[in-house]
Amino acid sequence: MKHFFSTFGAALLAFFVGGILMWVVVVFSLAGMAASMMPKQKTAKAPSGETVLVIDLQNGIVDSPDNKFGGFSLSGKFSIPMSNTTLEVGNALKSAAVDPKIKGVYLNFTGNGMLSYANVEELRDMLAEFKKSGKFVVAYNDVYSQASYWLCSVADKVFVNPEGAVDWRGISANVMFFKGLLDKLGVDMEIVRHGSFKAAVEPYMTDRMSSANRMQMNTIVYSLWNVLLGDVADSRGISADDLKAYAENMEIRDTEDALRLGMVDGLLYSDQVEGVLWAMSNGRQVSDYSDMDDSHVVDKISLGDYIAVNNMMTSYNSYDMSADNKIAIIYAEGEIVDGESLGSGQVGGLTLSEQIASARKDDKVKAVVLRVNSPGGSALASEVIWREMSLCREIKPVIVSMGGMAASGGYYISSPADMILADRTTQTGSIGVFGMIPNVGKALEDKLGITFDGVKTGNAADMGSILRPMTPRERAIVQESVDEVYGTFVDHVAEGRNMTVENVDAIGQGRVWLGFNAMHNGLIDGFGGLDDAIAMAADRAGIAGDYTVYEIVSEPDPFMMLLSMFAGSGKSQAQTSAVEANAEKLFDSCRALMQAAEKGGVMARAAYDIEFY
Repeated sequence: MKHFFSTFGAALLAFFVGGILMWVVVVFSLAGMAASMMPKQKTAKAPSGETVLVIDLQNGIVDSPDNKFGGFSLSGKFSIPMSNTTLEVGNALKSAAVDPKIKGVYLNFTGNGMLSYANVEELRDMLAEFKKSGKFVVAYNDVYSQASYWLCSVADKVFVNPEGAVDWRGISANVMFFKGLLDKLGVDMEIVRHGSFKAAVEPYMTDRMSSANRMQMNTIVYSLWNVLLGDVADSRGISADDLKAYAENMEIRDTEDALRLGMVDGLLYSDQVEGVLWAMSNGRQVSDYSDMDDSHVVDKISLGDYIAVNNMMTSYNSYDMSADNKIAIIYAEGEIVDGESLGSGQVGGLTLSEQIASARKDDKVKAVVLRVNSPGGSALASEVIWREMSLCREIKPVIVSMGGMAASGGYYISSPADMILADRTTQTGSIGVFGMIPNVGKALEDKLGITFDGVKTGNAADMGSILRPMTPRERAIVQESVDEVYGTFVDHVAEGRNMTVENVDAIGQGRVWLGFNAMHNGLIDGFGGLDDAIAMAADRAGIAGDYTVYEIVSEPDPFMMLLSMFAGSGKSQAQTSAVEANAEKLFDSCRALMQAAEKGGVMARAAYDIEFY
């Protein structure tokens, strides 16, 4: 029977993959014919005269160059969207600050690419640093979400479409629970965990938050809200108490309210903002924004084009392989899995450990920065990476820079570092583990009439089968394994962070912390982005002012790159209807359920990927 399913599955997979390949060939053939009849796309040109750098975040920001490619866009015109990396954006804004041709930055979010709150925080810090050059930052949007307003509040001037909106109502976070669905299907989830806050399994065992998880989520949303309140208060000159009252009382109901309460500087149309940009680029004072128009237009260059020009014209990011002083940047972005990384969004334990080993063995690499943006995953793969991180730290400085999330297995692999930097909005911690096995035998029999029978050499031969529940003895064995992995996890953190096991356990138990709180409980050493981590690595290696940044990335796999492109919708969020967006979220949640059922072994993964609105 098992052989039958394997053969049938292989045939089905071959048919499926063959179909995809045929479709890909057809699409590329048609695209090639269309491209041959279209004018060639212009290459990025260097800015000339008075130019404004435009940041629209159309395709978002990612950490690893391995995750730059988005999905194909077949609507309107054939294109392959590419995201910019955090390092590229930082380098571009540094260059723009000293580039005499760049007069200022224009934040205009025509798109809505994916950014985590930590991405937003780092970009906001970059823009604040850019302003120290004396150049301006102007923001304009038709509609501001809370996250985009938080980012844009750093600007010298913030404008909104008169008929637009400014969202300011506080932060909430919701969790989807599957227990009712599983009950209707007759599926039982065999769950073993260590950590009262390890909420990754709660959606499969209950229909509402536990008291521990509710306390954890409350801490996260209030901490994040306090970060937004403090930053906006500092930038806009409005007290945090007033900002909190605006949200609580829903006082910003239209753009007139936003203007009256000082959240924005003017209600303008996009053509009027053109006049503001021209005036500010020419050093002119503007007293009446309503008099502005687009009779004078300033030259503009997109962030993507400026990055391309910057990479060609500067040596900051040249990656000179022969340089004697290199700082290696290695990326852990995505789910931690056993073996090799098989595509974007995955961190293979073998792949990442080999990358760290290559940096460790390279005498010209004087320090390593590991950029972590991961919810965790396989506990075994995390251990494989942890070992190589520990070996590397013995001979050269290792700094961890945490992005949007470095939780559970993401924190596991970070713990050996000399120093850990995170953003205030980074989700981290979640020191805990769990194991989960679905029991679908009864559901298949009752719902579909499918039954199974077989033979085995002993009672334990089919332990872990999805066709029957665990026995009390098997559950005890699995619990022992989970407890052992948790103990190892805590020991590693205690050793790396110079803490007692008892202290780590007290802040562990699977609890997720924002960087805002992690600074106080010792899980991180300070706040800062990737650029801060690079500077710290250079300082600790004694090469500050004389080093080359060197990214270690995976060799591109053309087939996996192709599949990852087709996996994306090719749409920005702005092009996606509310119904489609909610359907995608439901699909993602269902996919999480299927992935949880497929995974074996003990998992060190964060509770869930928290989205804020």
